[in-house]
Amino acid sequence: MLSDKRLAAFAAAIVAAAALTPSLTADDSVKIEHLGTNNTLVRVTGDGDILLMPVQESIDDAKVNVLVDGKNERTMFVRLAKSKVDYKVPFDLTPYKGHNVVLNIITNQSRANVREAKDDACWANFSVTDSFPTENTEKYRPAFHHTPLYGWMNDPNGMFYKDGVWHLYYQWNPYGSKWQNMTWGHSTSPDLVNWTHHPAAIEPDGLGTIFSGSSVVDRNNTSGFGKDAVIAFYTSADASQIQSMAHSSDNGMTFTKFAGNPVITLDSEARDPNMFWHQESGQWVLTLAHALDHEMLIFTSPDLRNWTLQSAFGKGLGCQDGVWECPDLFQLPVDGTDKKKWVLLCNINPGGPFGGSATQYFIGDFDGKTFKAETLADGTVPTKWLDYGKDHYATVSFSDAPDNRRTVIGWMSNWQYAAEVPTMQYRSANTLPREMGIFTGDDGQLYVSSAPSPEVDALRGKAVVNRSFTAKASAKKFNLPADNDGICEIALDIDTRTAKAVTLTLSNAQGEKSAITYNAAGHTLSMDRTQSGIVDFSQDFPAVTAAPVHNAGPISLRIFVDRSSIEVFEKDGRAVMTNLVFPTSPYTTLSVAADGGQAKVQNLRIYPLTPAAN
Repeated sequence: MLSDKRLAAFAAAIVAAAALTPSLTADDSVKIEHLGTNNTLVRVTGDGDILLMPVQESIDDAKVNVLVDGKNERTMFVRLAKSKVDYKVPFDLTPYKGHNVVLNIITNQSRANVREAKDDACWANFSVTDSFPTENTEKYRPAFHHTPLYGWMNDPNGMFYKDGVWHLYYQWNPYGSKWQNMTWGHSTSPDLVNWTHHPAAIEPDGLGTIFSGSSVVDRNNTSGFGKDAVIAFYTSADASQIQSMAHSSDNGMTFTKFAGNPVITLDSEARDPNMFWHQESGQWVLTLAHALDHEMLIFTSPDLRNWTLQSAFGKGLGCQDGVWECPDLFQLPVDGTDKKKWVLLCNINPGGPFGGSATQYFIGDFDGKTFKAETLADGTVPTKWLDYGKDHYATVSFSDAPDNRRTVIGWMSNWQYAAEVPTMQYRSANTLPREMGIFTGDDGQLYVSSAPSPEVDALRGKAVVNRSFTAKASAKKFNLPADNDGICEIALDIDTRTAKAVTLTLSNAQGEKSAITYNAAGHTLSMDRTQSGIVDFSQDFPAVTAAPVHNAGPISLRIFVDRSSIEVFEKDGRAVMTNLVFPTSPYTTLSVAADGGQAKVQNLRIYPLTPAAN
């Protein structure tokens, strides 16, 4: 396992490695032995710490068995380059110093003979090195959102807060920028915006790869692993999906897998265990996504080891499309009252309001065993969405957050095109951290709000614009901060008065634009990214998304613009939209225009945002 300092050095070669021109033969640090058209041995002969493996994303996965002194230490799947090298990925050799390391590689590429197989680009580009740089060289890597140092990332999972530190784990492929080899990556932060990367926390084993789950701090040692031990539950995914446990005595930096795994087994597909301590009943509660049955299963336990199935929720309710995944169940106060309600998050794919993946939720009551959703007057359970953009999924909360906060974070992408977005060194980022609440809408229904966490304010520099004005059909234009690629927060209040709508347009010199419109008559907030920049990598990417606004009258907006994303929050998170954008050059201008009349824009502020240390 790499130390944090070694991880930084280990992370140090992707930029240089990705730029290497394929050589005709492998260097002296490896020896290539072709056994047939689809089977090759790569013997490690060099003394470096890292084996660099060349990747071509358009190629099928090769099966790579890592043999250490003749024994199979692990199996991974890598898209080894056939005709060109897109980039290289590292394999850590430090645990095997002094041992013989051989990669037994089985490819799926079609070849007529061994001579043809020898021509694959990968064989000339394996090498052993001591460094692996991860400096940001990609124009679209976010400045103030969490991303992996390299490789593919999807669901956040296992998050908890302890001793002043936020721990974020995530679904990670260390060996390529497309989904595969699911592992728990790990980052920590003192403030939710500046992140330190750590070695992988939980890696695949004989039960399968490591899918999503959750972590808790066992303050009373109910599990027997020690007071304040961190207990993680995750899905082991191979031929079946089963639930496993691991424990940590060093605040989640390393985990030991439970010898009795798996802990929960079913005869049907289920995943993403999420657990918490239920004070009223004095027991642990775990929700589990019964994915294909479109329901959430609820288990209880006194000790985190022995679990009893108590109930199921969801069949026939809410959006029933796709699969149900990544549940989270928690209690929140209702704004302006002395009441509390329970919220059940249910992430689904596909079936989102604008296609692909999204997060729906239910509000109701929970007695320690059963969740019951609130209904409308006609007895139906309404479908409600946490975020009305296309790029907000797998939303789950940090356990043990301070001051009774319910802080969540999501995956900022969509399964429709996540593997095709125009990045390569890494793929995917997390959303901004958000604080959850419950409010009463104008229609009398309860809704969940999702507002930027207060720590985000620390990113602000001095406002470069601070104006109030009357918006008319002829747009007023303002420059975005030029010294950091237009990365900024835009905040303003809008009173539409006689106008039917007010549109805020972010644009660049190439004519690319993203338009955010508040429609007063329809009480909707929309975003059009059909001309936002690069949109042709997927037919599902060009889109107009719209969110209902649950209050009449003037509105307040906060808009966060990063290199490849726009997050829009209305009125303390009562309406939220998260969308990716890929302008060919940064947006430089904000235009504000009213349609059908005049509107009053007050307190327009544009703050440059200082890139975080991610």
